Amino acid sequence: MSIKYGLLALLERAPMYGYQLRAEFERSTGATWPLNIGQVYTTLSRLHRDGLVEETGESDEQGKVVYRLTDSGHAELTGWFATPVTSDDRPRDELAIKVALAVTTPGVDARAVVQAQRTATVRHLQELTRLKTRADEDADLAWLLVLDSMIFRAEAEVRWLDHSETRLARRPPRPAATPAVESDEQEVVQ
Repeated sequence: MSIKYGLLALLERAPMYGYQLRAEFERSTGATWPLNIGQVYTTLSRLHRDGLVEETGESDEQGKVVYRLTDSGHAELTGWFATPVTSDDRPRDELAIKVALAVTTPGVDARAVVQAQRTATVRHLQELTRLKTRADEDADLAWLLVLDSMIFRAEAEVRWLDHSETRLARRPPRPAATPAVESDEQEVVQ
């Protein structure tokens, strides 16, 4: 998800200035994705340039500019909510790449990499579950939905790591890496 759509969604609720947008974004997502205030203001500037938000002409007592959604911004946001997220829209899966590289890099124990990740992911899953038990079902619905997503993702990761470990256990051991063969020119120089 880009910050662009997060800010548009928040401005759909009410006009706000940058610090309010940052605080409301973090509150709505349970601070799972903290925003840098510079990133908020840079995004607001682009949204303003593109005609998706406009200044209200008002400012708070400290002179902070208040923004609101334009009709174009509302249409953009409506389109975003109506469009399913595809796997192509998500960033690369660093864990899958790490395991793939561990399997193909001489001297790396891929099973140890998988086991270390599994231990960390199970700990993370336990912490998420503790957070969920402390949340207020009525007051924290947005946060609970984010937590559920994180829990399901962690559970899926544990399943994938278990599957990967099983697959690695069935694989015959790889021979140790062989040193690079010296070229003929080096042999002649001897």
